[in-house]
Amino acid sequence: MPRRARPTVVHTIALRELEVARVVDVTPGMRRVTLTGDQLGSFTGSDGTTFPEFASDGFDDNVRLIFPYPGESEPVLPVYKDGKFRWPADPPALWRVYTVRRYDAQARELDIDFVKHGVGVATTWAYRANPGDRLHVGGPSVSNGRPEGYDWFLVVGDDTAIPAISRLLEELPAETQAEVYIEVAEESHRIDLPARPGVEVTWIVRNGLAAGTEPLLLQAVRETGPREGSMFAWLAGEQSVVRDLRRYLIEERGVDKSDIDFTGYWRRAEVVALGEDPAMPDPERNDEAFEKFHEMSELLPPLAIRVAANLGIADCISRGVRTVPALAQHTGANERSLAKFLRYLQALELLEQEGDAYKLSETGEFLTNEAVLDHLVSDGVDFRMSQAFYGLEAAVRHDHPVLESVTGQDWDALRGDAAFEHKRLENKSRFVQVLAEPLAKSPVLGGVGKVVVHASGAGVHADYLTAGHPKATVTVVALPTAADWFRRDIQTSIADATRRDRIRIVEQSVFEKTEPADAVLIIDTLGQHRDAEARLILQQAAASLSLGGRVLLVEDTFDPDELDEHDAERDILQLTLHGSGYRTEDELEAVIASAGLKLIQTSLVGWGNTLRVLAP
Repeated sequence: MPRRARPTVVHTIALRELEVARVVDVTPGMRRVTLTGDQLGSFTGSDGTTFPEFASDGFDDNVRLIFPYPGESEPVLPVYKDGKFRWPADPPALWRVYTVRRYDAQARELDIDFVKHGVGVATTWAYRANPGDRLHVGGPSVSNGRPEGYDWFLVVGDDTAIPAISRLLEELPAETQAEVYIEVAEESHRIDLPARPGVEVTWIVRNGLAAGTEPLLLQAVRETGPREGSMFAWLAGEQSVVRDLRRYLIEERGVDKSDIDFTGYWRRAEVVALGEDPAMPDPERNDEAFEKFHEMSELLPPLAIRVAANLGIADCISRGVRTVPALAQHTGANERSLAKFLRYLQALELLEQEGDAYKLSETGEFLTNEAVLDHLVSDGVDFRMSQAFYGLEAAVRHDHPVLESVTGQDWDALRGDAAFEHKRLENKSRFVQVLAEPLAKSPVLGGVGKVVVHASGAGVHADYLTAGHPKATVTVVALPTAADWFRRDIQTSIADATRRDRIRIVEQSVFEKTEPADAVLIIDTLGQHRDAEARLILQQAAASLSLGGRVLLVEDTFDPDELDEHDAERDILQLTLHGSGYRTEDELEAVIASAGLKLIQTSLVGWGNTLRVLAP
């Protein structure tokens, strides 16, 4: 897993109804809306759930603002049920993500800054906001602290990043060294930033150029060049601009990926306005780019998309290789065949043509996104798992896993492939902290001594457990390929040698009894196994407990009454991969009972995850 340069705090997700207290134009290009309301403090929801007061500990924390549809007075809101917010699908909620500029707990005031440009749901709302207007605000879900241990910081962003950059400079220690680059539309859009002796701020003014169309920030960073010492980079702004900045730092300066925090706050796109209200987007005529991408699910489009990903066509075009002959040379494809293929990608609206050259469309830009590519390229973790879908008919007919019939490898053999398993574990570890941090703080683990962990994110859990429980020792149980990755990962991701000494890696399967432990922690593991195997896992975990010990189980369940396409897809993936499936709550509890275990208590941790405490 990459080093976690920024410590993470996970917040309980809450939806708050607030009202506008005041509206101020910070510059001709930036409007600040101050929100207030009792729900910024601790409050009780309609079902009796108590939500904590608003908290924002990170300079780039973001919240989800939920707006009414044009012509409507009330927004479409999620429903809170069983510890989770469930988002409606038809119609979906209309929301946008914005940075917390300032939060004053004593005054109960929350500032959100809006860039005043173009036509947009949030921008237009801010244009028209008046004191007393209501707005629903969700989050922040997590706060990332400032990175420590670096000699200097590189901070780069456009107008949309000014709120986060301003807050960062206000909160940095006085001795911090930093280079800051900010792109704005006009000279009058510059703001006064806190003066720091070690911080140099460079303003880049577009002077009439459309935002996100020219690499002004990249040029400025490139011209300044590298400096001595270890660097942490924070990049935010238009998606393709941020992509190219990150690419430059990694490929030309040799910066490690884990030393870069990057966010594409927005994407260039044409917006169709309502005929009766030219300041408001038409929700029926403005397809979200990713929704359009997701709809390409017929046989040829998804196959073509995967061919484009494996050939690296989008990567080439984003680097300036744009003609058919040049693309043929770089990809190794036949020029005649490639010309036909590019025309098809253009017909899919993934590419656009300008003379003899191609460029990426708004939707095509997703083919340069690393997370998306993992689902598409032949060595991607998600791609290799999703190949099991090709055997779906056999899985449905005969109720057994089908990956081996498609690829020649079953799930166990695939996990024995070091390239696959190491990348899978790295991917899993990127997001585990949102569960690991609150789980380590759970009262259930109070005073714990010996803990055994079965989980793909076991290294992250071991990190938080040893940090939060000074007397705890953690045994990570894994098969040899995974154990090898955990050993190397823990050495690089946990700086404190005394905590590393309290973590052991044991090579054995989840079906074997371990050394006696106060708690055996099993996280998102049973879904990879059919009922009989899942029962054995729980029985062996119970047999490994010391007197008074407990099995702690965190396993998602499927609510068929709240049918969701992604949950249903996960159910089918687990059927084809493992022959198991995404269990309902009743099905999981039946497995627990069949293992001879009793459910002692349940509690919610993280973002609505259920922690089940089991005893023999």
